[in-house]
Parts: sequence; C-alpha cells; structure tokens
Amino acid sequence: MELRPLDDRVVIKPSEAQEKTAGGIFLPDTAKEKPQIGKVVWAGPGKVQDDGKRAPMSVKPDDEVLYGKYTGNEIEIEGQKFVIVRESDLLGIIER
Repeated sequence: MELRPLDDRVVIKPSEAQEKTAGGIFLPDTAKEKPQIGKVVWAGPGKVQDDGKRAPMSVKPDDEVLYGKYTGNEIEIEGQKFVIVRESDLLGIIER
C-alpha cells in the first residue's frame, strides 16, 4: 500500500525505542521513551503559497529526520506504525 500525503505533510517510520540503557539495564515498555528519529517514507508535493505555486519540500523519502516527541498524528497501516507531521514540525535532517 502507498499513502500520498497532502501539501507539506510527511509520513515517517519511527525508529525502534531502545530496549536497554547504556549500562545494560532492560527497560519495560512503560519506561521506554518515544523515538524522535525516523525515516521519511512518503512526502507530499509541498505547500501551496499565496501566489498559487507550490513550495518545494526540503525532505525526500529515505531521509532520516528528527521530530518533536509529541508531534504529529500516529497511524497504523498494515500492522506498521507511522507518524504524519507537517514539514515545519521537523527539527532537522540527520546526515551520517
């Protein structure tokens, strides 16, 4: 299945929450923090500006991005969890 986000929305596949701490302590599900890093799966065509032209998106599929902890809407498609956010809610692109 493919999802086509509208305007400046981006669909992100969140990275997995950490299972254990750096010291080796395993975390229960209730103690795991929400991931803030994910991979862009789908990106919209861009926001329509006042002059009727579309602003180009600064992210593209396969970009790894950082987003706010409680930003966006969580959805589930075919058993996989995704987050839909506006491009302006993204904090940055991670380059490795």
